[in-house]
Amino acid sequence: MTTHNTRIERDSMGEMQVPADALYGASTMRAVLNFPISDLRFPRQFIRALGLIKLAAARTNMDLGVLDFAVGEAIVQAAQEVADGKHDAHFVLDIFQTGSGTSTNTNANEVIANRASQIMGGDLGSRLVHPNDNVNLGQSSNDVIPTAIHLAALLGIQEDLIPALELLRGALQEKADDFWPIIKTGRTHLQDATPVRLGQEFSGYAGQAAYSVARARRAQDALAEVALGGTAVGTGVNTHPEFSERTCARLGEMTGVSIRETSNHFQAQSALDGIVEASGQLKTVAISLHKIANDIRFLGCGPRAGLGEINVPEVQPGSSIMPGKVNPVISESVIQVAAHVVGNDAAVALAGAGGYFELNTMMPLAAYNLLQSVSLLAASARNFADQCVVGITATGTGPAMVEKGLMLGTALAPSIGYDAAAGIAKKAAETGQTIRDIARTDTSLSEAELDALLNPAEMTKPSLEVRGGGG
Repeated sequence: MTTHNTRIERDSMGEMQVPADALYGASTMRAVLNFPISDLRFPRQFIRALGLIKLAAARTNMDLGVLDFAVGEAIVQAAQEVADGKHDAHFVLDIFQTGSGTSTNTNANEVIANRASQIMGGDLGSRLVHPNDNVNLGQSSNDVIPTAIHLAALLGIQEDLIPALELLRGALQEKADDFWPIIKTGRTHLQDATPVRLGQEFSGYAGQAAYSVARARRAQDALAEVALGGTAVGTGVNTHPEFSERTCARLGEMTGVSIRETSNHFQAQSALDGIVEASGQLKTVAISLHKIANDIRFLGCGPRAGLGEINVPEVQPGSSIMPGKVNPVISESVIQVAAHVVGNDAAVALAGAGGYFELNTMMPLAAYNLLQSVSLLAASARNFADQCVVGITATGTGPAMVEKGLMLGTALAPSIGYDAAAGIAKKAAETGQTIRDIARTDTSLSEAELDALLNPAEMTKPSLEVRGGGG
């Protein structure tokens, strides 16, 4: 029975009214009514992964001779449309739902089955293609959902995060090269330290970005093993023994990411250890970005009453009351993203602790937070590179302060001893004179010796020929 705005669909629990044009069916509608919790939904990359899994599964089942070819081809076309985002409006379920994600797997099965039925000439709800018997053949929500989380994160890291981090690394390395001739005062404990090249500071940031790429790849390694093939509890009941291996191989060929059947299905479904590990790597990336962004905004603080050693691009007015004020807003954006990713990681860790006996029941939460972390880190790293790093310039403030630096006295220690050098530094601090001024009168060092010892450029590299003088 169909009215102008609803139709009747059926599932194992009976009849349900659903919107007349909805591709989903009765079970999805029940979940819509059961979970009116939030406005959070599975992201596009997760729906894409679900579509790809259903497509690959259909092709595998056709190859294995357990799925009718005409039905299978219709499923493949419908699943491709889901993967391409053509039916996102029909994925309507809240993140805070059944902990296995069964409702969303059912949502995908019903959408694909109804669309495949249309492709075969049937009406919505006709069940020419059955959501369970055909679309979900050889599968369970318990292995499909964790596999979809892994695949979505693998694709997000490969296509978005790693390219963004590489872009940032390249931009930071370019600045490191440009700023290499500039010598400034280093800082430890937020206090003056021995001289350092501005380029060396930026090479450190570039190194953090490079290690972030490596950490993103380690996250991919943690996600490469998937649960597909374990079905209900890890035993593989109701699936062909070759189903998972063939489907994973097909997914790898389709997407270009490394994905393989787990060697132990029982851990893959009862725990989310790979997801927890990957989230931890992403948290470390976030902390690296926080460090880089924070240093850059402090190096540029001022411009007159702060450090003012670099200029960051001026991208927008900084105050509604102070004319001409400009703030390091791009760095602030990165720092907020880092804080959010750390929070996401805490949620993923708690979700990982939600494995009881043969199944984890906090998978939707883990999916949402992990995938959001990937997306946020990718977007913020790219924006940081484009809107901030590429436009950074150096000022003359850093080099101007080097000769006044008290830690130049470190270079005297090998020649006159630590205590004498410390006394010179203290006297310079008290009088406002430079280290050179005090050493000139209080030591027997010649002007040539002082020039050699108090050479800031020599202090920016290892000095193996120098004896004594600890750091």
